[in-house]
Amino acid sequence: MFTLLQKEISSYFSSLIGYIVVIVFLLINSLFLWALPTDFNILDSGYATLDSMFMLAPFVFLFLIPAVTMRSFSDEKKSGTIELLLTKPLSDLQIILSKYFANLSIVILSLLPTLIYYVSVYLLGDPQGNLDVGGTWGSYIGLLFLSAGFVAIGLFASSLTDNQIISFIISIILCGFAYIGFEFIYSLNLFGKIDLFINTLGINAHYISMSRGVIDTRDVIYFLSLISIFILLTKISLESRKW
Repeated sequence: MFTLLQKEISSYFSSLIGYIVVIVFLLINSLFLWALPTDFNILDSGYATLDSMFMLAPFVFLFLIPAVTMRSFSDEKKSGTIELLLTKPLSDLQIILSKYFANLSIVILSLLPTLIYYVSVYLLGDPQGNLDVGGTWGSYIGLLFLSAGFVAIGLFASSLTDNQIISFIISIILCGFAYIGFEFIYSLNLFGKIDLFINTLGINAHYISMSRGVIDTRDVIYFLSLISIFILLTKISLESRKW
């Protein structure tokens, strides 16, 4: 399993995909947070906070993570190597987890350089260090869980088709709905007493909760459940070849 994990990670960087993901993520965030005159600009806001990054990053990942995961199984299916992969002395779940953690590793690597933003804002604060440390680290943890959920969804989308573009589109739709779809339904006030429950089904409600700096076990259980469900769906999708 670890051999396959290493192979998957090395394949991303040997084909420049890993580098592109990291560079694009940092470039978009840097432009919006430090250069462009937008509402996300930290210097223009006058406050020592990284809230802008944590508002922007999920939408960037909404497109970047599907771009990373789209080739996971669809490329294997198109090239015909999926059958060879599935005949290896590994269970379907081990193969899925290897690809899952390889994709997640790329996302984590793109997040690590943003710690430079944290240090910059920390030093620019007046007085120095005037930063909500708890809220910031809570947001980082929330963003990590959000990314892990997106990766699981993207992996499932990739298992459905041998076309990377279709996988990419399906993944964006599913991730977008999981992130803000339930919140949109909640805002319509169509279901009365269960509206609040519908809102809690969405990623954003739990992501915002973690951003307050308090890691609630309900939020952690939600994300672990979301990841588990889509990994299970991916397993079912792969096993459908036997039906």
